[in-house]
Amino acid sequence: MFSCRSLLLLLLSVCSLTAPSLALPFEQRGFWDFAMDGEVGDLTTVMMRDEEGSGVEELLPDVSLCPFGCHCQLNVVQCSDLSLTAVPKEIPRDTKLLDLQNNRITELKENDFKGLTNIYALSLVNNKISKVHPRAFTPLLRLKKLYFSRNLLTVIPKNLPPSLVELRIHENHIKKVAEGTFSGLGSMNCIEMGGNPIQNSGFEPGAFKGLKLNYLRISESKLTGIPKDLPDSLHELHLDNNQIQAIELEDLNRYKHLYRLGLGFNHIRMIEDGSLSYVPNLRELHLENNRLNRIPMGLPDMKYLQVVYLHSNNISRVDVNDFCPRGFGMKRNFYNGISLYGNPVNYWEVQPATFRCVGDRLGIHFGNYKK
Repeated sequence: MFSCRSLLLLLLSVCSLTAPSLALPFEQRGFWDFAMDGEVGDLTTVMMRDEEGSGVEELLPDVSLCPFGCHCQLNVVQCSDLSLTAVPKEIPRDTKLLDLQNNRITELKENDFKGLTNIYALSLVNNKISKVHPRAFTPLLRLKKLYFSRNLLTVIPKNLPPSLVELRIHENHIKKVAEGTFSGLGSMNCIEMGGNPIQNSGFEPGAFKGLKLNYLRISESKLTGIPKDLPDSLHELHLDNNQIQAIELEDLNRYKHLYRLGLGFNHIRMIEDGSLSYVPNLRELHLENNRLNRIPMGLPDMKYLQVVYLHSNNISRVDVNDFCPRGFGMKRNFYNGISLYGNPVNYWEVQPATFRCVGDRLGIHFGNYKK
């Protein structure tokens, strides 16, 4: 039972979240830190860090070659912001990172990367590429990171290197992912393809067949539901800023390994009872800025759930058992954060025991509701 002092602490903890970083907290960690959402940053530093133990062949620097206007140092060739209309010639064969971002390249031709077998990371961000030759990437035997965002692609290029681990292809014009698009890419771990005008019907059956992804993001698209047959290996799935209207019982039944699920900024009105039971290992759930009128059923049974974003919905009531299990010791991890601000619920009507499984009272966020 909570004392009067506990109730006072709860009331004092009521605050309003205004920082956008809390509303949109999706940040990858560790291996996926660099080139988030097309921001390549200090590629030299990151490549040297990531390349440790990568098995890329060590070659003596070829200082005799460097494309005009580019900077070549330590196996890194930087040709960004040069208004290039094609991939430059005479790229050193010992190149491991090739930076071609922020140019005007329109096409990748068959021999553009001929002889560049040691490239580990390739950035083509923010060009005007609409055409890729089917054998353009064939020479890139050791390519692990491909950054293709902010171009004019209408389909995902064919014959991507089997060594590829990370593909970022967001903010293109992709409307379709055909069956077998990712065949032979057993090492792929991360795909970022948000910001494309793709609908649910654009994913053909078998589009993701063979992939063992940990991370997939299809945000800012035209999805009206959770796509079918995504890789069942996923740890993170981000579908924020779409037009998803409901979560049905079978939508999540493949994803028992999910740790983080992002469904914020959609049109979700209903989450079918029992849907969340298929993601028992979930740590973080984002349902902010939707149209829910109640707390989703099943949260008390999620032993590892630590963060729940439910702000800016239509929730008018919070019951004492909406978040925490009835029995003591049934929850393995206490909540770190529960956000409920921007809902028509009076925080003073919520019983303090509702948050008995929250580790820190500062993790409870209400705020004043404004119509």
